[in-house]
Amino acid sequence: MIRNVVLFSVKEGTQPEQVEAIARAMKAITFVGCSRWEMGRDLNLRPGNMPYAFIAEFDDEAAYRAYDSHEEHNRIRRELLAPIVEKIERFQYLVGAKR
Repeated sequence: MIRNVVLFSVKEGTQPEQVEAIARAMKAITFVGCSRWEMGRDLNLRPGNMPYAFIAEFDDEAAYRAYDSHEEHNRIRRELLAPIVEKIERFQYLVGAKR
């Protein structure tokens, strides 16, 4: 299983509704091979954390790549996320992989 983690911050002046629109739009898509998708806001338990996160889990690399290139996903990135994002970090790893 591949876990995709995306951390991001938004530009000053971004309205909560703009961030909520991203979550609603993403939840409306069914990604084949995606067993989990969620978005959350940081609890501010530690200074310096990124304020928002997406977490998604995929059966395999093919499922992740299909998600990453999905037409509606890319529209959401382009039209809803890009205009408000200040910084974004992405990370994918194998769940349960031994070091």
